[in-house]
Amino acid sequence: MKRVKLQFPLAFFIMMMTVSCQSQNNKPAMDALSSGTTNRKAAVAGQFYPSDPQELTNLLKKCFSKSQPKQLKGDVMAIITPHAGYVYSGEVAAAAYSQLDPNKTYQTIFVIGLSHHDSYAGGSIYTRGNYETPLGEVAVNLPLASKLAMENKVLDFDPSYQQFEHSLEVQIPFIQYHFKNPQKIVPILLGTTDPRICQKIALALTPFFKPENLFIISTDFSHYPAYDAAKKVDNTIAAAIETNNPDTLLAAVEACQYMHVNNLATGICSWPGVYTLLEITHDKPGIRISPLKYQNSGDSDFGDRGRVVGYYALAVTQENNDTSDECSGLDEKDKDQLLEIARNTIENYLETGKIPNINPKSLSKGLLQNRGVFVSLHRRGDLRGCLGHFEADKPLWSIVQEMAVSSATQDYRFPPVIAKELAQINIEISVLSPLRRIKSEKEIILGKHGIYIRKGSNSGTFLPQVATATKWTREEFLGHCAQDKAGIGWDGWKDAELFVYEACVFSEKPSK
Repeated sequence: MKRVKLQFPLAFFIMMMTVSCQSQNNKPAMDALSSGTTNRKAAVAGQFYPSDPQELTNLLKKCFSKSQPKQLKGDVMAIITPHAGYVYSGEVAAAAYSQLDPNKTYQTIFVIGLSHHDSYAGGSIYTRGNYETPLGEVAVNLPLASKLAMENKVLDFDPSYQQFEHSLEVQIPFIQYHFKNPQKIVPILLGTTDPRICQKIALALTPFFKPENLFIISTDFSHYPAYDAAKKVDNTIAAAIETNNPDTLLAAVEACQYMHVNNLATGICSWPGVYTLLEITHDKPGIRISPLKYQNSGDSDFGDRGRVVGYYALAVTQENNDTSDECSGLDEKDKDQLLEIARNTIENYLETGKIPNINPKSLSKGLLQNRGVFVSLHRRGDLRGCLGHFEADKPLWSIVQEMAVSSATQDYRFPPVIAKELAQINIEISVLSPLRRIKSEKEIILGKHGIYIRKGSNSGTFLPQVATATKWTREEFLGHCAQDKAGIGWDGWKDAELFVYEACVFSEKPSK
C-alpha cells in the first residue's frame, strides 16, 4: 500500500489533545483485569447503556426500530458509528448496524477506537480473553489478535489501556443484539494521533479488509458547539470522509481549528481511527462511503442544544469488481490471442508499413464481437502510447489491430515506436463497455469507471485504471481529465457532458 506524502503540519496532529466523548458523567468502576481475570469486564454498563440485560435489550430494540437499511450497492466492508450514551447516539449507531446482514457470520470483526484516557505510540489489542457485557460474552479472536500484536511493533497490549475505555465497549452490545450468530472480534484501541503511525497500522490491517471480515470505526463528531454550528462542522467532516482520501480528512480536521466556532473542541474525536480506515480503502477500486444518519445530542430528549456532541453513521461499501460483464464472451485464450494480434500487428507494420491480414474464420466468437477498445503501450513501466476507439462498430480483432498501430505510431505525446524498442514494450488492452451518460459526478466509482468528458468539439478520457494508479480523488480525476485531456480547464467538467464506461483490462507479462 503506497502512501502519498502528508500535506499538513505533522506537529499539529501529534500535539492534538484527545477530548472526552461523554455526554453524561463517566465514573467507571474498577474491572478485574488487574486481579488476573482474563476477560475484559464491562466498565461503563449502567452509565453509557443499561446494566440490566432486559432493559438493555429493550433500549436496543427501540433504537433499531427507528432505523431501516438503505439500498447500497456492493458489500458493506466497514461502518463508522458513534460511541456516546445510547440515549444520545443509539439511534444513529443502529442506523449503521442496520446495514449489516444479521444472518452473516464474519471471520473477524475489527473494532477500532481511540483512547480517551491514555496516549501511546500505536494501538492496543486485547489478547487476554473475551469481552463481557450484560448480554454475555463476545469472543476475541485470540490467535489473530496475538499474531497481530506479536508481528507489529505499532500494535501491542497493555490491559490498563482498555480497562476503563468506553469507545470499544459500547459497540459490543450492538454486535450481540443485531447478529443472530456469535461473532469474533479483534478490539484495537489507538493511543496515537500521529498519521505516520496510523499508516503503519493500516498496512498491518490491510490484508484483512475483505468481505469475510468487518471493520467498525467508533467515533463521535463535533464536541460542544451549539446545535446549528455542530451540524455545519459535522457535515464538513462527513463530506471529507466521503472522498475516501485520508489527506482530505486531515485537512478538514485541521480546518476545524480555524472555524472560530464557540466551544468547539474537535470536529471528530476519533479521527485517527477513521484515518486508518481511509489509509486502507483509498487505493481500492469500487469503494464508496455513504452517509446513513445524522443527529447530535441536541436531538435527544436529554440533550442541551447550547452544547452538543455530533453523531454520524456512515457505511463503506465495495462493489464487486469482477469484470465478467466487461469481459463477456472473452476467455483467457481469447485475451492471449488479442495480445498476440496486437504485437504481431505492430511488428509487421514497423517492418513493412502494412497491417497483416487475418482470416476471421480462424477466430473465436469472442474476437468477432463488436466492442470499443484502447491499446496501451508501456516501456519499463512508463506509458509509451495509448489510443482507443469508443464505438462498437467493428470486430474486436480488427479494432485491436488499428489501435495497436495508432498507439505505436500516432500518439502525438510520444515519438513513434521503433522496432528495437519492441522487446522492452508491454502491451495492455482495455475492452470497453458502452458509454453511459451520467447526471452527477457522484455516480463515478473510482477504479471501476473510466470517464469521457465532452464539451463542444473538445473531449477527453481516462481509463478506469488511471484513478487506481494515481490515487486521485474523484475531483482530481475529473479536473485532470478536463484540463489535460479535453483542454477545457480544471473546472470545465462542471458544465460538460459526463460519461462513464467500464473496461476488461489484460496485458502481457512485463518485459524485463
